[in-house]
Parts: sequence; structure tokens; C-alpha cells
Amino acid sequence: MNDTERQLLKIIADMNGVPKGAYNIRANGALASRATTENIDIRTKTDKPGIDIIIKAGTTGESVHIPVIIDKTGLNDLVYNDFYIGDNADVTIMAGCGIHNCGDRKSSHDGIHTFYVGKNARVRYIERHYGEGDGKGGRIMNPTTVVNIAEGGYMEMETAQIKGIDSTYRKTRATVSDEGTLIIHEKIMTHGEQTADTDFSVDLNGVNSKANVVSRSVAKDKSHQNFLSNINGNNACNGHTECDAIIMDGATVNASPTLGANHIDAALIHEAAIGKIAGDQLIKLMTLGLTEQQAEEEIINGFLK
Repeated sequence: MNDTERQLLKIIADMNGVPKGAYNIRANGALASRATTENIDIRTKTDKPGIDIIIKAGTTGESVHIPVIIDKTGLNDLVYNDFYIGDNADVTIMAGCGIHNCGDRKSSHDGIHTFYVGKNARVRYIERHYGEGDGKGGRIMNPTTVVNIAEGGYMEMETAQIKGIDSTYRKTRATVSDEGTLIIHEKIMTHGEQTADTDFSVDLNGVNSKANVVSRSVAKDKSHQNFLSNINGNNACNGHTECDAIIMDGATVNASPTLGANHIDAALIHEAAIGKIAGDQLIKLMTLGLTEQQAEEEIINGFLK
């Protein structure tokens, strides 16, 4: 791999060389490197682009990295990745995509990820998106995530758009069974004339199922963000969705959290807050010796932690 590709892997997947455990690195639309373990198998699909990740029941303390990197202009990449997490497993999955585009044609990555979380299994899923390059070509990412959580299963998603993505449509669909839990923490940064659309929909079908969907975002310059979130309580359940956004310069943000209570014992809450950085926060940091720009950066970094 070249220096650019290594740097992208470090940013999106915390990789400083070959990771421990199972991994699958996709570079410019093709397999670059792969390793499996006794408990985690990775297989190339035969009917369409993508992979199947099979994690044995009872697997604990292991991780799998599946980053995608693109440094060619004009490349439009599409993958279908399916994850089968066995009963009682407890694993971490690190995904993400980095695009380095210095050309005049758009480069894009569309990843359709489907998760089958087994009974009483626990999954921590981390996904980071990042773009860079001084070319005029766009950097486009459109991730789709489909989550199916079986009885007693637990999945925590940490998704982040770090910077540099010109356009993104982030779609998530989830169903949660009895005693299952879904936690989503989304972080998005947009600047320039970038656009970011988020579309969450969660069906709480099981008894005592739970969901907590939280998005934090910062919109700068003339960028635009649109946040949609819907939680359907179809049984005795608990659901919460929240959107907090900082708006700066000439940016615009729309937030539409919605709830659907379809059972008498569905307990659902939604929240949304959009606003600028408070002046007293800036003044306080500036009295400590920071410039206004440095103070803004400190506040934003703390907000997106």
C-alpha cells in the first residue's frame, strides 16, 4: 500500500499496520488483504460484490476490521456485506471508508451492511467516513445499515462523518426482538456546500425491547443537513430519539424526530435542539488566551465527543 492508503486506514480504522484478529481490506473496488480466525470467517460473495462475515456462537473478546479505501478518481464502488453474529457472542466490528480524490470526477462508495445479531449476542459496531483531496471531483458516500436483533441481543453503533464528504445519504433500518437493545450514536460534520441526510427507522417489536438513537452534528459554511428519525413502539418497549445540532455561518439544518406508539405499553420520547454556539462560552475560552477560532474548535470538539 502507498502512504495515502496507509493514512486513510489510520484515520478510519485506527490501523497502524496489520490489525490483530480477522480483517478484510478493500482498496479501489477490490480485495487488498484478508485474514480470518478460528471463530471469525470472511467469505467473498459469489452473486454480487461484498463479503459474508460469520462469527461463531460464543465468540468473545475478538474483533474484525473491514475498512474500504479509495484513492482513484472516477471510481464508483458498491458492496453488500452481511454479518452473522452467533448466539452469546461478544465482538467489536470496525468499519469505515476513506476517499482521497485529487481528480475531476466523482468517487463514491455505497455500502449495504446487514446484521443478524443472535440471541444474547453483543456487538459494538464502529463506522467512520472521511474524505480528502484537492481535486474538483466529488467524494460521495451512501451507507445503508440493516439491523436484525434477536431475543436478548444488543448492538451499539458508533457512526461518524469526520469531514470531507461532499454528499451522503445515511439510511438505517432496524428491528428489535424481545429483551433486545439497539444504541446508536451518530456524529456528523459538514462544511462548504456539503449535504448530509440521515434517515433512521427502528421497529421495537419485542417485549421489553429498547432503542436509543442520538445524533450530534455541526453544520458550517453553506452546508445543509437533514435528520429524520422514526421509532415505532409495537410492543411493551422503551424508545428515545434525539438530535442536537450546532449551526454556523450560512448553514441550514432540518430535524424531524417522530414516534409511533402502536401498543399501550410503548414508552417513547423524542428531542431536537438546533442553535449556534453560545457567546458566553466563546468569551470564557477567549479569556483563557484562545482566539475566537480556537475557542470555536474547542467547543465543537467537545460537543462531538
